[in-house]
Amino acid sequence: MKELTKAEEQVMQILWQIEKGFVKDIIEKMDPPKPAYNTVSTIVRILEQKGFVSHNAYGKTHEYYPLIAKEKYSKFYFNNFLSGYFNGSFERLVSFFAKENDLDIKEVEELIKHAKSDQKGKSNE
Repeated sequence: MKELTKAEEQVMQILWQIEKGFVKDIIEKMDPPKPAYNTVSTIVRILEQKGFVSHNAYGKTHEYYPLIAKEKYSKFYFNNFLSGYFNGSFERLVSFFAKENDLDIKEVEELIKHAKSDQKGKSNE
């Protein structure tokens, strides 16, 4: 899987939200200033080439839908982020987050507690 550009990710976020739609539906959900129709159409076709999106054709019109689940891409993105900035160390990430947000010991312990309970929930599935 490849990492998405900001523009590609913006389109994917909308497709994940609406589940399927035409280029005009994607543009409608975008914040102003809205990009040109051809710009969004090009981005969607690139996403299709990358394997993130597919379409149903209705004559010359295409209805697009995601092939990659948001959760799958989120996990991929986070793992790349973790390895790229924190050498794959969750502890380094938490340490950085704690320092940047001036968290006290109790708040860090709460973070760890939540992470452990999430892990237990996953192992029970």
